[in-house]
Amino acid sequence: MAASQDVHVRICNQEIIKFDLEVKALIQDIRDCSGPLSALTELNTKVKEKFQQLRHRIQELEQSAKEQDRESEKQALLQEVENHKKQMLSNQTSWRKANLTCKIAIDNLEKAELLQGGDLLRQRKTTKESLAQTSSAITESLMGISRMMSQQVQQSEEAMQTLGFPEASELLGKKGPADSQPWLVVPKAVCFRQSLCGF
Repeated sequence: MAASQDVHVRICNQEIIKFDLEVKALIQDIRDCSGPLSALTELNTKVKEKFQQLRHRIQELEQSAKEQDRESEKQALLQEVENHKKQMLSNQTSWRKANLTCKIAIDNLEKAELLQGGDLLRQRKTTKESLAQTSSAITESLMGISRMMSQQVQQSEEAMQTLGFPEASELLGKKGPADSQPWLVVPKAVCFRQSLCGF
């Protein structure tokens, strides 16, 4: 084997080993990939590029083997080429299996996210219904308080009329010191009531 041919063969073998290791590492990355699908696509693109480079180097080594003058060296190199081809086919099989495993994992993850999303939607619906019920209860409570206050005002006016006091509207209609401070009428009524009731 000529010196130049020997150098070229060594370079081819080194490059083949390098690309083979890189392919194996990428295949392992695919096995470990849990998504998204774009990540898997990116990894597959890199694997394809490495396979093309690997195939190209194997073809170069095969061509070098055919150019050997000595039959023994030629057969030895052709055997190396055959081994590299078998290893490449093995890597391709592992690549397909890794892709299948990864796609199943991504599909399962997407299904789980969809189910979780459905649970979230149900939770949001329940929360909205709960908020609506709470709002309705608050509204009814406020209306009840308003009715109770109205009844208390009416009862107070009736009590004042029973005790001989004029209606609040009449008191507010009169002019005098209390006109600028109409709320002073209520304390008087309260004081009068307290004197009658003894407290």
